[in-house]
Amino acid sequence: MASRRRALDSLRSVAEIGATLRDARIRGHVDLNDVESGTKIRARYLRAMEDEEWDALPGPVYAKSFLRTYADYLGLDSRALVDEFKSQHELPTDHELRPVSPLPRERQRDRERWSRRPRAPSWVPVALVLVAVVAALYVVGSRSQKSGTTPTSAQASRPLKHHHQAPHHRTITAFVKPTTVKLELVPTAEVYVCLVNGSGTKLIPGQIFSPGQTIPTKTATKLLLTLGNASVRMKVNGAPVTVAPSVTAIGFLLQPSGNRSLPPSHQPRCL
Repeated sequence: MASRRRALDSLRSVAEIGATLRDARIRGHVDLNDVESGTKIRARYLRAMEDEEWDALPGPVYAKSFLRTYADYLGLDSRALVDEFKSQHELPTDHELRPVSPLPRERQRDRERWSRRPRAPSWVPVALVLVAVVAALYVVGSRSQKSGTTPTSAQASRPLKHHHQAPHHRTITAFVKPTTVKLELVPTAEVYVCLVNGSGTKLIPGQIFSPGQTIPTKTATKLLLTLGNASVRMKVNGAPVTVAPSVTAIGFLLQPSGNRSLPPSHQPRCL
């Protein structure tokens, strides 16, 4: 009976996130100013978490990061508190809600009709290539005949003079496609940054940067980025990339072949 009562008390304390934080701080005789100095989280954000005023925080990503840091500082189970926050304040992603359905019948019929279409004989592509080669040779021969000149009699009677000319060297610059991605970020306001490479290694493990702080430059063959907001200047391989404002976290997939946005369900999570 005593163990069951302790389990119920534990569940009740996790469900009340703010009360759990406040009680732990008071039991430890810790002042909010001390927590602010130890966690680098402003006192008004700490007070908002204890009062469960989550709208007063910069956003959901900040809320989870602040909550985890505060709980760790107080010696609480930060993972349980963050999971409870997610269950109360986050909706399932589109990927989780999307049921697995068979291929629509219309698409299946289109594939069957396409497979029954008559195909061109295998020799047709070869014949087209030969025609193109013959046409190219004809054009090159015509140009060489037009560029040829016949010397006049006066020019033929003149003695030939040998002029030693210095060889002219042409500099040919070959464009080499990049094989890696270099990411540069400069914060313009407080911004949360989570960065992982293609193998899932955390390069920037969910940190909050303020203006004036330096965000490390990272290079890899593939990068996945999550930003808490658009308060950042971003360059990929030296080229500026626009970060559009959003009410949710902003995600990017960065590759040598190009960049694209990531939906919330595919964004990396460092929490």
